[in-house]
Amino acid sequence: MPGPVCRPPMDECKEELRRRLEALGFDAVRFASLSPPLPGAGLTSWLAAGKNADMGWMERTAAKRLDPGLVLEGARSAILLGTNYLDRAGEDRGGRPVWARYALYLDYHDTLKPALARAGAVIEELCGALPGDYRYYVDTGPVLERGWAARAGLGFIGKNSMLISRRHGNWLFLAAILTRVEFSPDSPIRRRPGDPGEVGLLCGKCTRCLDACPTQAFDGPGVLDARRCISYQTIENKGIIPRPLRAAIGSRIYGCDVCLEVCPWNRFARRGRQLILAARSDIADLPLRDLLELTPARFAEVFRGTAIKRIKLTGLLRNACVAAGNSNDPALIPPLLKLSAHPSAIVRAHAVWAAFRLGAGSRLAAAKASETDPSVLSEYAASETGPARQSSL
Repeated sequence: MPGPVCRPPMDECKEELRRRLEALGFDAVRFASLSPPLPGAGLTSWLAAGKNADMGWMERTAAKRLDPGLVLEGARSAILLGTNYLDRAGEDRGGRPVWARYALYLDYHDTLKPALARAGAVIEELCGALPGDYRYYVDTGPVLERGWAARAGLGFIGKNSMLISRRHGNWLFLAAILTRVEFSPDSPIRRRPGDPGEVGLLCGKCTRCLDACPTQAFDGPGVLDARRCISYQTIENKGIIPRPLRAAIGSRIYGCDVCLEVCPWNRFARRGRQLILAARSDIADLPLRDLLELTPARFAEVFRGTAIKRIKLTGLLRNACVAAGNSNDPALIPPLLKLSAHPSAIVRAHAVWAAFRLGAGSRLAAAKASETDPSVLSEYAASETGPARQSSL
């Protein structure tokens, strides 16, 4: 279905649109042509190898991810929008639980959407588009934002599989607007002699991200196995975190930024304007014991409106138990013993593991005597017959 084309002066329209979108609060605005499509071999082989873990929605939407025309018929261009979320609150604070930096805001899915709706109105005003001539997403639809952003020159795909901006480092929320309006594309970052292929375009010989990953989740440059990724295990995994991975999680409560933090390109990054973000840096000050003692009401109060609410109280208690087991802090034993009788078997299993790690396994006799869940009983068996401090991957 043919759509409107931004006719001459096309570039003038595009640059005015860029200016207006930046004024809305987006820190980077770039344009990409949707033709030809992005190469699909990497995604196809990654999915075939099961590296998406149990995130089956990636397989169900693979065709749309590779062909934006299946998302918006007649789509010709993509507008890639980056919002800088760099904040020092996410740094390790010496014993405090560690959160992925992006989580220390009100949920970006919610705060960016109003700005995207306003962006759509600007496209209609400047380009004569109709409401059905564009569709926007912020990490929620079947769009390969990083691939299109690299094509648009917003950054390049690093060996950590993340989009890396020469201006903003690794710290961008990405949003995409697919549109039937045809814009002249911005140029991608060019390869220099001796540089590798599309992945790691400006990484050179650096492998800091691959070497620093606590769980060795990379099978190669740009190839992440979600099954070994701390972000997957602490957020997307709704069940038991594999025992061999727990020690490497350390004090991380929600997500992991290690492969982003060690990237040398971050030395150029500066804090963004944050006009369309709302910081919740107070979350980084929560002591681990407070997390272990969360009630449903307190959880709802503290994490309302944040991305953290996605994992629900059960997921956060599970993660807090893992962090407690890695803490060497005997003061955390009492809340762990209490959690060994929690209504959720997932929480009980990780509380048992953590209690044994802190040398309090002998105090779980009563909890074990009343336990019937196989997954929790297996934690008792594993901790009693072998060393609780497992760190092999």
